[in-house]
Amino acid sequence: MRDTATMHLDRFLCKQADYSRKTVLQLLSQKQVKVDGNVIQHRNHPVTPFSHIEVQGKQLQNATARYYMLNKPAGILSATTDPIHCTALALLTGINTTDLHIAGRLDRATTGLLILTNDGKWSRQLTELKPIGANQIPKVYLVETAYAISPTTAQRFKEGIYFKTENTTTSPAQLEIIHETLARLTIYEGRYHQVKRMFSAVGNRITQLHREQVGPIILEPALTTGLFRALTPQEVNWVWQR
Repeated sequence: MRDTATMHLDRFLCKQADYSRKTVLQLLSQKQVKVDGNVIQHRNHPVTPFSHIEVQGKQLQNATARYYMLNKPAGILSATTDPIHCTALALLTGINTTDLHIAGRLDRATTGLLILTNDGKWSRQLTELKPIGANQIPKVYLVETAYAISPTTAQRFKEGIYFKTENTTTSPAQLEIIHETLARLTIYEGRYHQVKRMFSAVGNRITQLHREQVGPIILEPALTTGLFRALTPQEVNWVWQR
């Protein structure tokens, strides 16, 4: 995962370009340093791994933050590499995937919305657990079950399901029963096998699980299984603004 924390420009030039601090100060005073096309003279100017940095006309860094959604098929691993199984990154044909990672994994059998990026700070903002009552991100799943869903299940999920192994209770979740073995579930966490464990706790079993949405990022209806597209600026910016 690429670390997208900011650092001061002088530190970047000393650390990444191997300039001495004295040389850095000289270059700055001589207006020989540009960041994102602008001449910078302040040594404490903040830069990130995605800042375009130029010294004396030479590009030192020109990386671009990238964000994608993939309609993950069943049987595909949410991983960057694997010696046996096909991974999600292998489906992103035609682009450079070497610096991408997955923001919010799905089980191998689970299908639907998978988000990939090279921006570590953005993905942490998207996936980190928030306390109950904080600005939690909803995750929406279409769930098919082995048995008829009990009318009491929605209330149980709203109250929260206790997980003994973590000694914690899930945040209140919303369950919309579509028909007896099909429902739409909205949760606000991303605990290990959370949806499967919630249904197991009420005596049911999931046969198919499909993620439709994370926050306002909705799986593109026209995006058939195995295809991907870049996120829109609006989808990306929502994560920063939450």
